[in-house]
Amino acid sequence: MKPLQELVRPNIWALAPYSSARNEYAGREARVFLDANENPYHQPYNRYPDPLQLELKAAVSKVKGVPVEQIFLGNGSDEAIDLPYRCFCRPGGPDNVVAIEPTYGMYKVCADINDVEYRPVLLDEHYQITAERLLEATDQHTKLIWLCSPNNPTGNSLNRDEIVKVIEQFEGIVIVDEAYSDFSQQKPLRLELDKYPNLIVLNTLSKAWGCAAIRLGMAFASADIVALFNKVKYPYNINLLTQQQALETLKDPFETDRWVKLLLQERSRLMEAFMQLPICQQVFPTDANFFLARMTDAQAIYDYLVDRGIIVRNRHRIQLCENCLRITIGTKSENNELLAALRQWQ
Repeated sequence: MKPLQELVRPNIWALAPYSSARNEYAGREARVFLDANENPYHQPYNRYPDPLQLELKAAVSKVKGVPVEQIFLGNGSDEAIDLPYRCFCRPGGPDNVVAIEPTYGMYKVCADINDVEYRPVLLDEHYQITAERLLEATDQHTKLIWLCSPNNPTGNSLNRDEIVKVIEQFEGIVIVDEAYSDFSQQKPLRLELDKYPNLIVLNTLSKAWGCAAIRLGMAFASADIVALFNKVKYPYNINLLTQQQALETLKDPFETDRWVKLLLQERSRLMEAFMQLPICQQVFPTDANFFLARMTDAQAIYDYLVDRGIIVRNRHRIQLCENCLRITIGTKSENNELLAALRQWQ
């Protein structure tokens, strides 16, 4: 890995971050708050939330096994996806990023928003990567490599040995999005951060933890990279209600484990049922809470399901996913309703 200062945009390295009122007395006790132009009435919503979310990070640390100083919390994973562009990539060139294709669309959207060249590398017929092909797409101006494992929309975990080769051989930053890792048997890379100072691992409360509505994303990285993110983020990026609900949710990881077990059972049942459908040509292996299925006519089947109030994801126009639908695992009754509709397809 190159020295971090060589990878960071010079203006970001030199940035003097906004100092919020809550930062300036951090670590000391306070009773009377007359510093932030807040309304003294309507407790507790009149006060700005903790800008560094230290209580919540302590809870995340306990569950995820990552030290507090290596945790960044974002307004959904989207903030954690956008920040590497803002920290490392100069808008308008010459910097670029490399990513797999197909994968989660926000990596490219954020590249386009930040005016950064995005270089997709097509997966093979098994939806897998090789480190060699990814690294061949890089040059001296490549700052980031994006990987998603388990991948969206394909569902499969990427070859871990190949991911490690990329991390070890690339001189820039490697970002591995593990949003669906709770459904996979593969060892999370967030537990190996100390081996790889150029690694950022993303995670979320939206999937296994059932908290998509509160918009809490996580990035795990070296303390130096987390400090950079904290310089660039908006001062109070995680609101009080989100912090409170996340703390409440993290108190009961056993309930999340129960949900994951139920979803994995339903995933197996639903995939087996799909393989028996005459209109399904192939069901792809998955380590996520969804699977990809190649149908006889994805667009027509999608429209048919929408007419019946059943929404799946049409991935027909995505490279390597022609005629594919992505099916999220729902409750048993929701899955039964989907199967009943598909069995009635004429």
